[in-house]
Amino acid sequence: MAASSKTSAPATLFPPDQAPDRVDGRPGPDPLMRRLTKFADNYLGMLSMARMANRPLRPREPGGPAVPHWRTMVVTERNSESDEVISLRLASPGGGPLRRWYPGAHLQLELPSGTIRHYSLNGDPADRGTYRIAVRRIENGGGGSKEIHDALTPGMEIRVAGPVNAFPFAAEPTVLLVAGGIGITPILPMARKAAALGLDWKLIYTGRGRATMPFLDEVSALGSRAVILADDETGRPDPAALIAGAPAHAVAYVCGPPPLLAGVRPAVNDAITAGSLRGLHFERFTAPPVEDGHPFEVELKRSGTVLRVPADRSVLDVLRARNPATPYSCQQGFCGTCKQRVLGGTVDHRDQRLTSNDQEAGDMLVCVSRAPEGERLVLDL
Repeated sequence: MAASSKTSAPATLFPPDQAPDRVDGRPGPDPLMRRLTKFADNYLGMLSMARMANRPLRPREPGGPAVPHWRTMVVTERNSESDEVISLRLASPGGGPLRRWYPGAHLQLELPSGTIRHYSLNGDPADRGTYRIAVRRIENGGGGSKEIHDALTPGMEIRVAGPVNAFPFAAEPTVLLVAGGIGITPILPMARKAAALGLDWKLIYTGRGRATMPFLDEVSALGSRAVILADDETGRPDPAALIAGAPAHAVAYVCGPPPLLAGVRPAVNDAITAGSLRGLHFERFTAPPVEDGHPFEVELKRSGTVLRVPADRSVLDVLRARNPATPYSCQQGFCGTCKQRVLGGTVDHRDQRLTSNDQEAGDMLVCVSRAPEGERLVLDL
């Protein structure tokens, strides 16, 4: 993934996207802790403002995303999970307890090259000593997965931010979990949580073949509610047939490659319209297709170069075609790694991160945001 970095904020008792479960075991966040968190957030926010009033402002670093809570961790374990996938366990160098996380959460990793990538947590949330992530090697990707496979070994230190949850599991009474290939990474903890809470749930795990599907043993251990479908055994599954076997009135959680999402999303939407499903949450590991796109231009101010952005490509695509070292990570508008400063032109902001103040200051996330048809954006590049 699937999988964000957030702008700096005052300290919080519990992250709002990772609220603690009810103490009585029922699905959903605990109402008392939510009220306590709200009070603590307000108090800490006022305290932070008071402190800031008495300290000099630090200059903002140009061009880079504001990523909170970066810290050093150490790789303690590396395992092969399938033909193309390895898992890594990360721990604090001092062995102390790690921040709690909940199903759907992910980490940001800053690789030795400086590349930033996001990886879903797929271990046991009760394990406060280590985080586990899994990485599929992609030969023709952006290079991050190859660097991890080739360079990260036990004993190495790496900078990490998070956990952050952009794909939270709400633990509805009935759920359908659908994973394709490496998309099992955020879905597996959700399945474990659903089983622990006694929900009415079903997991469908698809892949090209068992040799390429990580964590098969862990999925099988979940019992008969987990169904494994390998294309080389049963053929490519029909999306409508997958949805047809869902528990009645379930909410669907889907994660996987673009072909899986392209097939499953319409089938789920049809089921929601028919009343057999109640909702859909999904996460993708690649850039979403451009919707309602129009051609426009970007000018690189420092060189005067003008680049054409086609209707079906992003500004990031065009910048990377010219300079493959252009920084990026999530490609979905929530991490901030690709942020650039706009010196002129009108921006059609389509991200999930920038505040109105950021936008007014001229910031733009070039992985998703665009310009109106025929316009030209001038970037500080």
